[in-house]
Amino acid sequence: MAAVQELTPALGASAACHALGVPRGTPARQRAHLRRMAFIGPLPRSTARPRPPLALDALENQVLLDTLNSERFADTAPAAIHATLLDEGRYLGSVRTMYRLLAANGGSRERRIQLVHPAYVRPELLARAPNQVWSWDITKLKGPARWTCFHLYVILDIFSRHVVGWLIAGRESAELAEQLIADSVARHDIAPGVLTLHADRGASMRSKPVAALLVDLDITKSHSRPHVSDDNPFSESQFKTMKYRPDFPARFGCIEDARAHCQAFFAWYNTVHRHSGIGFMTPHSVHYGFAQELHLTRQAALDTAFRASPKRFKGRRPEPPRLPTAVWINPPPSEAIPPNTPQPGTVNS
Repeated sequence: MAAVQELTPALGASAACHALGVPRGTPARQRAHLRRMAFIGPLPRSTARPRPPLALDALENQVLLDTLNSERFADTAPAAIHATLLDEGRYLGSVRTMYRLLAANGGSRERRIQLVHPAYVRPELLARAPNQVWSWDITKLKGPARWTCFHLYVILDIFSRHVVGWLIAGRESAELAEQLIADSVARHDIAPGVLTLHADRGASMRSKPVAALLVDLDITKSHSRPHVSDDNPFSESQFKTMKYRPDFPARFGCIEDARAHCQAFFAWYNTVHRHSGIGFMTPHSVHYGFAQELHLTRQAALDTAFRASPKRFKGRRPEPPRLPTAVWINPPPSEAIPPNTPQPGTVNS
């Protein structure tokens, strides 16, 4: 208070409070308190509340407590106990007295079993090359009639954004997911102990067949936290790209139509689509190692244009978008990229 008063003439009351880390209204409240104390004096010390004359005595309290804790009434609510005793022509105390006596003796608490959620770990996954971290998810495609749908399973490499495996089925099944994962791992010749497979907490993702398969293939299992879509950003982004395409239909006439559409879409997505997260390369070129050569070709074209007309580029040598060197799911704070800074080659999601 004294320090605030010293700084107030020079800085003003608001700035003085801010400099000392004091709430703006604290000096005014303290002055009001001092004026009140000078006017009415200190408040009298409160005395112990006298025992109400109509309160139960010690013997009556003990009889009531023994009745409440008896085998007959141990699992019965006080209001029901009170009504039962009245039906028998007995009155030992009011319902409120029963609650008060139980609370004083540790017999009153929340009857419902409270759900305690486990502490879920925030997944932090890093990929520095293809086939190190895959992300997979399942989305629904609307069928021909209302309330009908087909289930699309997609596995995506987060470093290259290449779709390494997909299938469409009429239902969600752990066995189908197991088959897709096994086929994708075999097709891409994944060595044991190098791949992490990330997914959300859907029923198929946490199923025993999938978990057993990952153990057999020596693949590290990773899951998102419940209700946190940002923990699986690459699969969510890929689904959005598919469903926001101009040729994506509102409904599919049959499962064969859905398969034909996805066959064309994933061919386009892997080999034609220029992805902003990988320097506007195609996922196919990054996944199979062609991106570096294409990056040099782009740089050579820009260098030729720069030499021909340096003023057009304001004297600065242009560079194509950088290729990713590291891709994170939930980077730790030390790896996070501050906003409005030049891209260092690490893609964070």
